[in-house]
Amino acid sequence: TLDDLRKLRDTKKQEINNRDSADKNFHVLVGMGTCGIAAGAKETMQAFIDELSARGIENALVKQTGCMGTCQTEPTVEVVMPNMPRTIYCKVTPDVARKIVSKHILHRSLVTNHIQDKPSADIIQN
Repeated sequence: TLDDLRKLRDTKKQEINNRDSADKNFHVLVGMGTCGIAAGAKETMQAFIDELSARGIENALVKQTGCMGTCQTEPTVEVVMPNMPRTIYCKVTPDVARKIVSKHILHRSLVTNHIQDKPSADIIQN
């Protein structure tokens, strides 16, 4: 129906907006090499897109990147935000992706049990 087409259009516009870098102040990079895809990175990326959209967060850039070099810990995700250390998370399932949105992105608190590359204590700003 026409209403279904409009809903689909709006959904796809939001997904495209999440991948547009203009006016975005933080980035979520999902490792989408073949190892990441095999481990579930597509579902993880979709969980980030859905959760950010559900929470009305529009200043996030969600995009894919190649293999991050730690195939045994896929899916891997890097979160880059102002005033927070660059953080690489490992074994990021859709549930973990939602936790990262809630804790790291919204409340500026690291999801410590999934950190692959833990930032040094001297660069963490509270």
